Amino acid sequence: MAFLRTGRVAAYFALVSGVLLTVAGCAPNGPLREHDVTIDLLQQDWQYMPGVVADGDELQVSATSLRIVEQDGEGGQPNPPLNLVGTHLQAEGDFSLSASFADVTADASWTVYDSPPVIADEFRIEPASLRLTLRDETLEILIFDGSTPQDVTDPRPAHRERLTLLDPDALLEIHRSGNTLQVASGGDIVSSLPLGEIFDSGELWLGLSSELGSFHVDSLSATAPQRAELMAEGPAVAQAEQSADGLQALAERIRPGFTIGAAVALGPLASDADYAQEFVGNFGALTPENAMKPQFLSPQRGVFTFDEADALIAIAESKGMAVHGHTIAFTEATPHWMQTLPTGSEADRQASAEALLDYVTTVVTHFKGRLDSLDVVNEPFDVAQGTTLQRNIWYRVFGPDYPAVVSRAVHDADPNVKQYINENGADVPGDRQDALIELALETNARGGHIDGVGLQAHIYNLETDAIPADDLADTLNLFQDAGLAVRISENDVTADDGTQAQAEQYATVLATCLRSPACVSYTTWGVDDRYNWWTDDEGVLRQGQDFLFNDGEPTPAYDAMRRVLDS
Repeated sequence: MAFLRTGRVAAYFALVSGVLLTVAGCAPNGPLREHDVTIDLLQQDWQYMPGVVADGDELQVSATSLRIVEQDGEGGQPNPPLNLVGTHLQAEGDFSLSASFADVTADASWTVYDSPPVIADEFRIEPASLRLTLRDETLEILIFDGSTPQDVTDPRPAHRERLTLLDPDALLEIHRSGNTLQVASGGDIVSSLPLGEIFDSGELWLGLSSELGSFHVDSLSATAPQRAELMAEGPAVAQAEQSADGLQALAERIRPGFTIGAAVALGPLASDADYAQEFVGNFGALTPENAMKPQFLSPQRGVFTFDEADALIAIAESKGMAVHGHTIAFTEATPHWMQTLPTGSEADRQASAEALLDYVTTVVTHFKGRLDSLDVVNEPFDVAQGTTLQRNIWYRVFGPDYPAVVSRAVHDADPNVKQYINENGADVPGDRQDALIELALETNARGGHIDGVGLQAHIYNLETDAIPADDLADTLNLFQDAGLAVRISENDVTADDGTQAQAEQYATVLATCLRSPACVSYTTWGVDDRYNWWTDDEGVLRQGQDFLFNDGEPTPAYDAMRRVLDS
Protein backbone atom coordinates (compact mmCIF):
# COMPACT_ATOMS: atom_id res chain seq x y z
CA MET A 1 0.00 0.00 0.00
CA ALA A 2 1.26 3.53 -0.72
CA PHE A 3 2.68 5.28 2.29
CA LEU A 4 0.61 8.27 3.41
CA ARG A 5 1.52 10.91 5.95
CA THR A 6 -0.57 14.02 6.47
CA GLY A 7 0.73 17.26 7.95
CA ARG A 8 -1.23 20.06 9.51
CA VAL A 9 0.19 23.31 10.82
CA ALA A 10 -1.32 24.40 14.11
CA ALA A 11 -0.60 27.64 15.92
CA TYR A 12 2.53 26.14 17.39
CA PHE A 13 3.72 24.93 13.99
CA ALA A 14 4.25 21.33 14.98
CA LEU A 15 3.86 18.65 12.34
CA VAL A 16 1.07 16.24 13.21
CA SER A 17 0.95 12.90 11.44
CA GLY A 18 -2.15 10.92 10.63
CA VAL A 19 -3.86 8.95 7.88
CA LEU A 20 -6.70 9.97 5.61
CA LEU A 21 -8.09 7.31 3.30
CA THR A 22 -11.15 7.65 1.14
CA VAL A 23 -12.76 5.50 -1.51
CA ALA A 24 -13.73 8.32 -3.83
CA GLY A 25 -11.77 9.56 -6.83
CA CYS A 26 -9.92 7.84 -9.63
CA ALA A 27 -6.41 6.56 -10.05
CA PRO A 28 -4.24 7.81 -12.90
CA ASN A 29 -4.39 4.51 -14.77
CA GLY A 30 -8.09 3.80 -14.46
CA PRO A 31 -10.83 3.50 -11.83
CA LEU A 32 -9.98 3.53 -8.16
CA ARG A 33 -8.63 0.19 -6.99
CA GLU A 34 -8.89 -1.33 -3.53
CA HIS A 35 -5.40 -0.35 -2.50
CA ASP A 36 -5.23 3.11 -4.06
CA VAL A 37 -4.81 5.97 -1.61
CA THR A 38 -6.73 9.24 -1.69
CA ILE A 39 -6.08 12.34 0.41
CA ASP A 40 -9.04 14.65 0.98
CA LEU A 41 -7.29 18.00 0.61
CA LEU A 42 -10.29 19.96 1.85
CA GLN A 43 -9.55 18.55 5.30
CA GLN A 44 -5.97 19.80 5.29
CA ASP A 45 -4.66 23.15 6.56
CA TRP A 46 -5.56 26.31 4.59
CA GLN A 47 -5.27 28.77 7.49
CA TYR A 48 -2.60 31.09 6.11
CA MET A 49 -3.46 31.18 2.41
CA PRO A 50 -4.58 34.62 1.15
CA GLY A 51 -8.04 34.68 -0.37
CA VAL A 52 -9.02 31.22 0.89
CA VAL A 53 -11.34 30.49 3.80
CA ALA A 54 -12.17 26.96 4.92
CA ASP A 55 -15.89 26.70 5.61
CA GLY A 56 -17.07 23.27 6.68
CA ASP A 57 -16.63 20.88 3.79
CA GLU A 58 -15.70 23.50 1.21
CA LEU A 59 -13.21 26.27 0.51
CA GLN A 60 -14.33 29.80 -0.29
CA VAL A 61 -11.94 31.53 -2.69
CA SER A 62 -12.02 35.26 -3.42
CA ALA A 63 -9.87 37.61 -5.47
CA THR A 64 -6.93 39.21 -3.66
CA SER A 65 -5.51 41.41 -6.45
CA LEU A 66 -2.03 40.59 -5.14
CA ARG A 67 0.60 42.00 -7.49
CA ILE A 68 4.23 42.99 -7.29
CA VAL A 69 3.79 46.54 -8.50
CA GLU A 70 6.32 48.68 -10.28
CA GLN A 71 7.91 51.46 -8.25
CA ASP A 72 5.49 54.05 -9.60
CA GLY A 73 2.52 51.90 -8.61
CA GLU A 74 1.62 51.04 -12.19
CA GLY A 75 1.22 47.62 -13.75
CA GLY A 76 3.05 44.94 -11.91
CA GLN A 77 3.40 41.19 -12.05
CA PRO A 78 0.50 39.06 -10.76
CA ASN A 79 1.33 37.28 -7.52
CA PRO A 80 -1.47 34.72 -7.02
CA PRO A 81 -1.32 32.95 -3.66
CA LEU A 82 -0.55 29.32 -2.94
CA ASN A 83 -0.77 27.21 0.17
CA LEU A 84 2.70 27.55 1.68
CA VAL A 85 2.47 26.69 5.37
CA GLY A 86 -0.48 24.38 5.04
CA THR A 87 -0.38 21.07 3.23
CA HIS A 88 1.65 20.34 0.15
CA LEU A 89 2.11 16.94 -1.45
CA GLN A 90 5.01 14.68 -2.16
CA ALA A 91 4.13 12.45 -5.06
CA GLU A 92 6.72 10.04 -6.43
CA GLY A 93 5.44 8.40 -9.56
CA ASP A 94 1.93 8.56 -10.98
CA PHE A 95 -0.81 10.56 -9.29
CA SER A 96 -4.20 12.15 -9.88
CA LEU A 97 -5.63 15.39 -8.55
CA SER A 98 -9.32 16.24 -8.80
CA ALA A 99 -11.37 19.31 -7.97
CA SER A 100 -14.90 20.58 -8.42
CA PHE A 101 -15.87 24.25 -8.34
CA ALA A 102 -19.21 25.94 -7.73
CA ASP A 103 -20.65 29.46 -7.77
CA VAL A 104 -17.93 30.80 -10.07
CA THR A 105 -18.74 34.50 -10.43
CA ALA A 106 -16.01 35.38 -12.92
CA ASP A 107 -13.07 32.97 -13.04
CA ALA A 108 -11.57 30.12 -11.03
CA SER A 109 -7.89 29.17 -11.20
CA TRP A 110 -6.27 26.05 -9.84
CA THR A 111 -2.48 25.86 -10.06
CA VAL A 112 -0.16 22.98 -9.23
CA TYR A 113 3.42 24.15 -8.70
CA ASP A 114 6.60 22.10 -8.77
CA SER A 115 8.00 24.44 -6.07
CA PRO A 116 7.00 27.79 -4.55
CA PRO A 117 7.87 30.91 -6.53
CA VAL A 118 10.81 33.03 -5.38
CA ILE A 119 9.55 36.49 -4.44
CA ALA A 120 12.05 39.34 -4.83
CA ASP A 121 11.48 43.03 -4.16
CA GLU A 122 10.25 43.81 -7.66
CA PHE A 123 9.52 40.48 -9.35
CA ARG A 124 8.42 36.89 -8.87
CA ILE A 125 10.39 34.00 -10.38
CA GLU A 126 7.73 31.71 -11.80
CA PRO A 127 8.40 28.02 -11.12
CA ALA A 128 7.32 25.10 -13.26
CA SER A 129 3.56 24.72 -12.91
CA LEU A 130 0.27 23.69 -14.46
CA ARG A 131 -2.55 26.24 -14.23
CA LEU A 132 -6.19 25.56 -15.07
CA THR A 133 -8.51 28.57 -15.30
CA LEU A 134 -12.26 28.20 -15.76
CA ARG A 135 -14.26 31.09 -17.28
CA ASP A 136 -17.85 30.18 -18.18
CA GLU A 137 -17.51 27.19 -20.56
CA THR A 138 -13.87 27.93 -21.38
CA LEU A 139 -10.98 26.10 -19.75
CA GLU A 140 -7.54 27.65 -20.21
CA ILE A 141 -4.53 25.39 -19.68
CA LEU A 142 -1.16 27.02 -19.06
CA ILE A 143 2.13 25.22 -18.50
CA PHE A 144 5.18 27.07 -17.23
CA ASP A 145 8.37 25.02 -17.59
CA GLY A 146 10.44 26.86 -14.99
CA SER A 147 12.95 28.23 -17.50
CA THR A 148 14.27 31.76 -17.06
CA PRO A 149 12.28 34.17 -19.24
CA GLN A 150 13.85 37.06 -21.11
CA ASP A 151 11.83 39.39 -18.88
CA VAL A 152 11.45 37.87 -15.42
CA THR A 153 8.49 40.17 -14.68
CA ASP A 154 6.59 38.81 -17.69
CA PRO A 155 6.93 35.02 -17.73
CA ARG A 156 5.41 33.38 -20.79
CA PRO A 157 3.89 29.89 -20.67
CA ALA A 158 5.60 27.10 -22.55
CA HIS A 159 2.14 25.81 -23.53
CA ARG A 160 -1.24 27.49 -23.72
CA GLU A 161 -4.56 26.15 -24.96
CA ARG A 162 -8.21 27.06 -24.56
CA LEU A 163 -10.97 24.48 -24.64
CA THR A 164 -14.75 24.67 -24.58
CA LEU A 165 -16.22 22.33 -21.98
CA LEU A 166 -19.55 20.57 -22.41
CA ASP A 167 -20.20 20.79 -18.67
CA PRO A 168 -18.20 23.54 -16.86
CA ASP A 169 -19.50 22.23 -13.50
CA ALA A 170 -17.98 18.78 -14.04
CA LEU A 171 -15.12 17.40 -12.01
CA LEU A 172 -11.70 18.60 -13.21
CA GLU A 173 -8.87 16.10 -13.04
CA ILE A 174 -5.11 16.17 -13.53
CA HIS A 175 -3.36 12.85 -14.19
CA ARG A 176 0.32 12.08 -14.31
CA SER A 177 0.82 8.74 -16.01
CA GLY A 178 4.41 7.93 -16.86
CA ASN A 179 5.69 10.73 -19.07
CA THR A 180 2.22 11.99 -19.95
CA LEU A 181 0.20 14.76 -18.35
CA GLN A 182 -3.54 14.60 -18.89
CA VAL A 183 -6.36 17.00 -18.06
CA ALA A 184 -9.87 15.59 -17.82
CA SER A 185 -13.34 17.07 -17.38
CA GLY A 186 -16.23 14.87 -16.31
CA GLY A 187 -14.11 11.78 -16.82
CA ASP A 188 -13.22 12.63 -20.42
CA ILE A 189 -9.61 13.46 -21.34
CA VAL A 190 -9.61 16.96 -22.88
CA SER A 191 -5.84 17.46 -23.17
CA SER A 192 -2.86 15.11 -23.22
CA LEU A 193 0.66 16.49 -23.24
CA PRO A 194 4.26 15.34 -22.73
CA LEU A 195 5.08 15.79 -19.06
CA GLY A 196 8.44 17.40 -19.63
CA GLU A 197 10.17 18.39 -16.39
CA ILE A 198 7.41 20.28 -14.62
CA PHE A 199 6.97 17.86 -11.71
CA ASP A 200 10.56 16.65 -11.39
CA SER A 201 10.86 17.81 -7.78
CA GLY A 202 8.34 15.20 -6.63
CA GLU A 203 6.48 17.96 -4.76
CA LEU A 204 3.11 19.50 -5.55
CA TRP A 205 2.18 22.93 -4.16
CA LEU A 206 -1.42 24.01 -4.58
CA GLY A 207 -2.73 27.41 -5.57
CA LEU A 208 -6.35 28.57 -5.74
CA SER A 209 -7.19 32.07 -6.91
CA SER A 210 -9.59 34.27 -8.80
CA GLU A 211 -8.64 37.34 -10.76
CA LEU A 212 -11.96 39.14 -10.67
CA GLY A 213 -14.50 37.23 -8.62
CA SER A 214 -14.99 34.31 -6.28
CA PHE A 215 -15.87 30.61 -6.23
CA HIS A 216 -16.29 27.63 -3.95
CA VAL A 217 -14.26 24.43 -4.00
CA ASP A 218 -16.63 21.55 -3.25
CA SER A 219 -14.08 18.76 -3.58
CA LEU A 220 -10.30 18.60 -3.82
CA SER A 221 -8.34 15.36 -3.53
CA ALA A 222 -5.13 13.60 -4.48
CA THR A 223 -4.87 9.93 -5.40
CA ALA A 224 -1.96 7.58 -6.09
CA PRO A 225 -1.89 3.91 -7.12
CA GLN A 226 -0.43 1.20 -4.96
CA ARG A 227 3.03 1.31 -6.51
CA ALA A 228 3.43 5.09 -5.97
CA GLU A 229 4.20 7.10 -2.85
CA LEU A 230 1.87 9.91 -1.84
CA MET A 231 2.44 12.03 1.24
CA ALA A 232 0.84 15.18 2.59
CA GLU A 233 3.45 17.35 4.29
CA GLY A 234 3.52 20.49 6.40
CA PRO A 235 6.17 23.23 6.15
CA ALA A 236 9.87 22.43 6.37
CA VAL A 237 10.32 24.98 9.15
CA ALA A 238 8.19 22.86 11.50
CA GLN A 239 11.12 20.46 11.80
CA ALA A 240 13.87 23.09 12.17
CA GLU A 241 15.48 23.38 15.58
CA GLN A 242 17.40 26.06 17.42
CA SER A 243 21.11 25.35 17.74
CA ALA A 244 22.99 25.60 21.02
CA ASP A 245 26.02 26.94 19.14
CA GLY A 246 24.24 29.02 16.50
CA LEU A 247 24.86 32.74 16.07
CA GLN A 248 22.05 33.82 18.41
CA ALA A 249 23.11 31.39 21.14
CA LEU A 250 26.71 32.63 20.94
CA ALA A 251 25.57 36.26 21.05
CA GLU A 252 23.43 35.61 24.10
CA ARG A 253 26.46 34.34 26.03
CA ILE A 254 28.51 37.48 25.52
CA ARG A 255 25.73 40.07 25.49
CA PRO A 256 22.42 38.87 26.95
CA GLY A 257 19.38 40.40 25.26
CA PHE A 258 21.21 41.23 22.03
CA THR A 259 19.43 39.77 19.02
CA ILE A 260 20.84 38.58 15.73
CA GLY A 261 18.14 38.42 13.09
CA ALA A 262 17.55 37.85 9.41
CA ALA A 263 15.02 38.96 6.82
CA VAL A 264 13.18 35.91 5.56
CA ALA A 265 10.55 34.86 3.05
CA LEU A 266 7.77 32.38 3.66
CA GLY A 267 8.33 30.29 0.53
CA PRO A 268 11.80 28.95 1.37
CA LEU A 269 10.91 28.58 5.06
CA ALA A 270 8.05 26.32 4.01
CA SER A 271 9.78 24.36 1.27
CA ASP A 272 13.54 24.26 1.92
CA ALA A 273 14.74 22.29 4.96
CA ASP A 274 18.29 23.68 4.62
CA TYR A 275 17.08 27.28 4.59
CA ALA A 276 14.69 26.66 7.48
CA GLN A 277 17.42 25.10 9.64
CA GLU A 278 19.95 27.80 8.73
CA PHE A 279 17.49 30.43 9.92
CA VAL A 280 16.03 28.77 13.00
CA GLY A 281 19.39 27.38 14.10
CA ASN A 282 21.22 30.70 13.97
CA PHE A 283 18.88 33.64 14.44
CA GLY A 284 16.82 35.06 17.25
CA ALA A 285 14.78 37.64 15.36
CA LEU A 286 12.70 37.61 12.18
CA THR A 287 12.05 40.46 9.78
CA PRO A 288 9.48 39.74 7.03
CA GLU A 289 11.37 40.42 3.82
CA ASN A 290 8.31 41.50 1.85
CA ALA A 291 5.17 40.19 3.53
CA MET A 292 4.54 43.32 5.64
CA LYS A 293 5.14 45.87 2.89
CA PRO A 294 1.98 47.80 1.90
CA GLN A 295 1.44 46.09 -1.46
CA PHE A 296 1.38 42.69 0.23
CA LEU A 297 -0.85 43.74 3.14
CA SER A 298 -3.44 45.79 1.24
CA PRO A 299 -3.50 45.18 -2.51
CA GLN A 300 -6.93 46.87 -2.70
CA ARG A 301 -8.20 49.78 -0.66
CA GLY A 302 -9.98 48.47 2.40
CA VAL A 303 -8.93 44.88 1.65
CA PHE A 304 -6.21 43.34 3.82
CA THR A 305 -4.27 40.13 3.23
CA PHE A 306 -2.47 39.51 6.50
CA ASP A 307 -2.14 35.76 5.97
CA GLU A 308 1.53 35.41 5.00
CA ALA A 309 2.70 37.97 7.55
CA ASP A 310 0.66 36.17 10.21
CA ALA A 311 2.26 32.88 9.20
CA LEU A 312 5.76 34.34 9.56
CA ILE A 313 4.93 35.76 12.97
CA ALA A 314 3.47 32.41 14.06
CA ILE A 315 6.71 30.73 12.98
CA ALA A 316 8.75 33.24 15.00
CA GLU A 317 6.53 32.74 18.04
CA SER A 318 6.81 28.99 17.80
CA LYS A 319 10.61 29.26 17.77
CA GLY A 320 10.87 31.89 20.52
CA MET A 321 12.00 34.68 18.18
CA ALA A 322 11.39 38.41 18.26
CA VAL A 323 9.72 40.01 15.23
CA HIS A 324 10.69 43.31 13.64
CA GLY A 325 7.93 44.71 11.40
CA HIS A 326 8.87 46.12 8.01
CA THR A 327 7.36 48.59 7.03
CA ILE A 328 4.61 51.27 7.26
CA ALA A 329 5.40 54.49 5.32
CA PHE A 330 7.46 53.67 2.24
CA THR A 331 7.85 55.05 -1.28
CA GLU A 332 8.30 51.68 -2.96
CA ALA A 333 6.30 48.45 -2.61
CA THR A 334 3.14 50.54 -2.36
CA PRO A 335 -0.09 49.41 -4.05
CA HIS A 336 -1.57 51.37 -6.93
CA TRP A 337 -4.60 52.53 -4.91
CA MET A 338 -2.33 54.10 -2.32
CA GLN A 339 0.09 55.76 -4.71
CA THR A 340 -2.74 57.34 -6.70
CA LEU A 341 -4.71 58.84 -3.81
CA PRO A 342 -5.77 62.37 -4.84
CA THR A 343 -3.80 65.31 -3.42
CA GLY A 344 -4.82 68.19 -5.68
CA SER A 345 -6.98 70.08 -3.16
CA GLU A 346 -7.33 70.39 0.58
CA ALA A 347 -10.48 68.26 0.46
CA ASP A 348 -8.60 65.62 -1.53
CA ARG A 349 -5.77 65.58 0.97
CA GLN A 350 -8.14 65.26 3.91
CA ALA A 351 -9.89 62.30 2.32
CA SER A 352 -6.57 60.70 1.39
CA ALA A 353 -5.23 61.30 4.90
CA GLU A 354 -8.19 59.39 6.28
CA ALA A 355 -7.44 56.46 3.95
CA LEU A 356 -3.76 56.36 4.89
CA LEU A 357 -4.38 56.64 8.61
CA ASP A 358 -7.03 53.93 8.39
CA TYR A 359 -4.37 51.74 6.77
CA VAL A 360 -1.86 52.49 9.57
CA THR A 361 -4.37 51.89 12.34
CA THR A 362 -5.72 48.68 10.82
CA VAL A 363 -2.25 47.21 10.24
CA VAL A 364 -0.73 48.14 13.59
CA THR A 365 -3.84 47.08 15.50
CA HIS A 366 -3.83 43.73 13.71
CA PHE A 367 -0.24 43.03 14.78
CA LYS A 368 -0.53 44.64 18.22
CA GLY A 369 1.40 42.77 20.88
CA ARG A 370 3.19 40.53 18.37
CA LEU A 371 5.90 42.93 17.15
CA ASP A 372 8.94 43.89 19.20
CA SER A 373 9.77 46.79 16.88
CA LEU A 374 8.62 48.35 13.62
CA ASP A 375 9.95 50.48 10.77
CA VAL A 376 7.37 53.24 10.82
CA VAL A 377 9.21 55.17 8.09
CA ASN A 378 11.43 53.43 5.57
CA GLU A 379 13.98 55.08 3.28
CA PRO A 380 12.58 58.61 3.58
CA PHE A 381 15.41 60.41 1.76
CA ASP A 382 16.16 60.79 -1.94
CA VAL A 383 17.47 57.59 -3.48
CA ALA A 384 20.59 59.34 -4.85
CA GLN A 385 22.04 59.55 -1.32
CA GLY A 386 20.53 62.99 -0.79
CA THR A 387 19.07 64.59 2.32
CA THR A 388 15.70 65.72 0.94
CA LEU A 389 12.54 63.81 1.77
CA GLN A 390 11.11 61.86 -1.15
CA ARG A 391 7.84 63.34 -2.44
CA ASN A 392 5.94 60.09 -1.95
CA ILE A 393 2.22 59.77 -1.22
CA TRP A 394 2.81 60.29 2.52
CA TYR A 395 4.63 63.56 1.82
CA ARG A 396 2.03 64.71 -0.72
CA VAL A 397 -0.80 64.11 1.71
CA PHE A 398 0.68 65.19 5.06
CA GLY A 399 3.63 67.36 4.02
CA PRO A 400 7.16 67.21 5.46
CA ASP A 401 5.81 66.38 8.93
CA TYR A 402 4.44 63.03 7.76
CA PRO A 403 6.90 60.96 9.87
CA ALA A 404 5.42 62.52 13.02
CA VAL A 405 1.85 61.91 11.80
CA VAL A 406 2.62 58.25 11.10
CA SER A 407 4.51 57.81 14.36
CA ARG A 408 1.64 59.19 16.41
CA ALA A 409 -0.85 56.94 14.63
CA VAL A 410 1.33 53.89 15.25
CA HIS A 411 1.67 54.80 18.93
CA ASP A 412 -2.07 55.26 19.30
CA ALA A 413 -2.63 51.76 17.87
CA ASP A 414 0.22 50.05 19.78
CA PRO A 415 2.01 52.17 22.39
CA ASN A 416 4.44 49.34 23.22
CA VAL A 417 6.00 48.64 19.83
CA LYS A 418 9.45 50.24 19.43
CA GLN A 419 9.50 52.64 16.49
CA TYR A 420 12.35 53.09 14.02
CA ILE A 421 13.18 55.16 10.97
CA ASN A 422 15.10 52.91 8.59
CA GLU A 423 17.51 54.33 6.01
CA ASN A 424 20.42 53.38 3.76
CA GLY A 425 23.64 55.31 3.23
CA ALA A 426 23.70 56.72 6.78
CA ASP A 427 26.12 54.17 8.22
CA VAL A 428 29.13 56.52 8.14
CA PRO A 429 29.38 60.20 9.18
CA GLY A 430 28.17 62.68 6.60
CA ASP A 431 25.26 64.85 5.49
CA ARG A 432 22.85 61.94 5.09
CA GLN A 433 23.58 60.70 8.59
CA ASP A 434 23.13 64.20 10.00
CA ALA A 435 19.81 64.47 8.18
CA LEU A 436 18.64 61.16 9.65
CA ILE A 437 19.43 62.25 13.21
CA GLU A 438 17.67 65.56 12.60
CA LEU A 439 14.60 63.82 11.14
CA ALA A 440 14.29 61.46 14.11
CA LEU A 441 14.64 64.26 16.67
CA GLU A 442 12.28 66.61 14.82
CA THR A 443 9.72 63.82 14.52
CA ASN A 444 9.76 63.40 18.28
CA ALA A 445 9.65 67.14 18.84
CA ARG A 446 6.39 67.14 16.85
CA GLY A 447 4.83 64.49 19.06
CA GLY A 448 6.30 61.37 17.49
CA HIS A 449 7.59 58.32 19.35
CA ILE A 450 10.75 57.32 17.50
CA ASP A 451 12.99 55.04 19.59
CA GLY A 452 15.83 54.77 17.14
CA VAL A 453 17.10 54.33 13.63
CA GLY A 454 17.85 51.40 11.41
CA LEU A 455 21.17 51.56 9.57
CA GLN A 456 20.80 49.24 6.60
CA ALA A 457 24.53 48.65 5.98
CA HIS A 458 24.15 47.37 2.42
CA ILE A 459 27.61 46.82 0.94
CA TYR A 460 27.06 46.56 -2.80
CA ASN A 461 30.60 47.67 -3.66
CA LEU A 462 33.46 47.31 -1.21
CA GLU A 463 35.38 50.22 -2.75
CA THR A 464 32.55 52.72 -2.32
CA ASP A 465 30.26 51.24 0.35
CA ALA A 466 32.65 49.65 2.86
CA ILE A 467 32.01 50.64 6.48
CA PRO A 468 35.24 51.12 8.45
CA ALA A 469 35.10 50.12 12.12
CA ASP A 470 36.11 53.59 13.33
CA ASP A 471 33.45 55.31 11.23
CA LEU A 472 30.74 52.95 12.45
CA ALA A 473 31.88 53.39 16.07
CA ASP A 474 31.69 57.17 15.67
CA THR A 475 28.25 56.80 14.11
CA LEU A 476 26.95 54.71 16.99
CA ASN A 477 28.34 57.19 19.53
CA LEU A 478 26.64 60.04 17.68
CA PHE A 479 23.23 58.37 17.78
CA GLN A 480 23.72 57.41 21.41
CA ASP A 481 24.47 61.04 22.28
CA ALA A 482 21.23 61.99 20.53
CA GLY A 483 19.31 59.51 22.71
CA LEU A 484 18.53 57.14 19.82
CA ALA A 485 18.95 53.39 19.67
CA VAL A 486 20.44 51.80 16.55
CA ARG A 487 19.61 48.60 14.70
CA ILE A 488 21.95 47.28 12.03
CA SER A 489 18.89 46.47 10.00
CA GLU A 490 19.73 45.06 6.56
CA ASN A 491 23.41 44.15 6.40
CA ASP A 492 24.57 42.27 3.34
CA VAL A 493 27.98 42.29 1.69
CA THR A 494 28.97 41.56 -1.89
CA ALA A 495 31.51 38.83 -2.62
CA ASP A 496 32.64 40.53 -5.83
CA ASP A 497 36.05 41.19 -4.28
CA GLY A 498 36.32 37.70 -2.85
CA THR A 499 34.85 35.84 0.06
CA GLN A 500 37.68 36.85 2.41
CA ALA A 501 37.00 40.57 1.94
CA GLN A 502 33.30 39.86 2.32
CA ALA A 503 33.91 37.97 5.56
CA GLU A 504 36.06 40.76 7.00
CA GLN A 505 33.37 43.36 6.34
CA TYR A 506 30.64 41.25 7.90
CA ALA A 507 32.80 40.70 10.98
CA THR A 508 33.63 44.40 11.25
CA VAL A 509 29.99 45.49 11.28
CA LEU A 510 28.92 42.86 13.81
CA ALA A 511 31.89 43.35 16.15
CA THR A 512 31.48 47.13 16.19
CA CYS A 513 27.76 46.85 16.83
CA LEU A 514 28.32 44.41 19.71
CA ARG A 515 30.74 46.80 21.43
CA SER A 516 28.29 49.71 21.45
CA PRO A 517 25.44 49.93 23.98
CA ALA A 518 23.57 52.05 21.44
CA CYS A 519 23.45 49.15 18.95
CA VAL A 520 20.63 46.93 20.19
CA SER A 521 20.44 44.34 17.42
CA TYR A 522 21.96 43.12 14.17
CA THR A 523 20.00 41.82 11.15
CA THR A 524 21.27 40.50 7.84
CA TRP A 525 19.07 40.99 4.78
CA GLY A 526 18.70 37.39 3.71
CA VAL A 527 19.86 33.92 4.64
CA ASP A 528 20.97 31.82 1.67
CA ASP A 529 22.18 32.94 -1.78
CA ARG A 530 19.99 30.21 -3.25
CA TYR A 531 17.22 32.84 -2.99
CA ASN A 532 19.34 35.92 -3.72
CA TRP A 533 18.22 37.22 -7.12
CA TRP A 534 18.26 40.61 -8.82
CA THR A 535 18.03 42.05 -12.33
CA ASP A 536 20.74 44.14 -13.98
CA ASP A 537 20.19 47.30 -16.03
CA GLU A 538 19.26 45.18 -19.06
CA GLY A 539 16.68 43.26 -17.04
CA VAL A 540 18.76 40.05 -17.01
CA LEU A 541 18.25 37.87 -13.95
CA ARG A 542 21.37 37.55 -11.81
CA GLN A 543 22.16 35.57 -8.68
CA GLY A 544 23.80 37.48 -5.86
CA GLN A 545 26.56 36.21 -3.58
CA ASP A 546 25.94 38.32 -0.50
CA PHE A 547 24.68 36.17 2.39
CA LEU A 548 26.01 33.95 5.16
CA PHE A 549 24.95 30.72 3.47
CA ASN A 550 25.19 29.56 -0.12
CA ASP A 551 23.19 26.60 -1.41
CA GLY A 552 22.83 25.09 2.04
CA GLU A 553 26.45 25.57 3.14
CA PRO A 554 28.00 28.22 5.42
CA THR A 555 30.23 30.79 3.71
CA PRO A 556 33.51 32.24 5.07
CA ALA A 557 31.40 35.21 6.20
CA TYR A 558 29.42 32.93 8.49
CA ASP A 559 32.63 31.54 9.96
CA ALA A 560 33.89 35.09 10.52
CA MET A 561 30.69 35.99 12.35
CA ARG A 562 31.12 32.95 14.59
CA ARG A 563 34.68 33.99 15.43
CA VAL A 564 33.44 37.43 16.48
CA LEU A 565 30.86 35.87 18.77
CA ASP A 566 33.12 33.13 20.10
CA SER A 567 36.12 35.30 20.93
